[in-house]
Amino acid sequence: MKLTINRIAQEVDADPTTPLLWVLRDYLDMTGTKYGCGAGLCGACTVHLNGRAVRSCVTPLAAAEGQEITTIEGLSKDGDHPVQQAWAKHQVPQCGYCQPGQIMQAAALLAENPSPSSQEIDKAMEGNICRCGTYTRIKAAITDLAEPAA
Repeated sequence: MKLTINRIAQEVDADPTTPLLWVLRDYLDMTGTKYGCGAGLCGACTVHLNGRAVRSCVTPLAAAEGQEITTIEGLSKDGDHPVQQAWAKHQVPQCGYCQPGQIMQAAALLAENPSPSSQEIDKAMEGNICRCGTYTRIKAAITDLAEPAA
């Protein structure tokens, strides 16, 4: 199957029903995207598919073919994406395991809605679980990046 991942054409010989997460991690050695629950409930595996946040553990490879896939590795070359910078500024990570998914979810939110309200942030991020409980810092980082409402 032919994929475009982080703006690079890739070819993968895998069953079309294989979850995108395993293609990224096992076939392409892109381990920034994490396995959490395997059921699309925790958000650790969040990637962008045509700019939209999706759970790669429940997205079959066939659904990603011909789409633009962006992983945490492709969000920025040097970790200088505004969301990554806000995460550092607000000292969001503790263990860090869920953070790639959290960052990808937040980046998709802000790309779609540059001025989210507090409730919109809560709604967009509610499916991303952080076992360390850094939700207050996550919200502060997103709020810091939100453009003032016009």
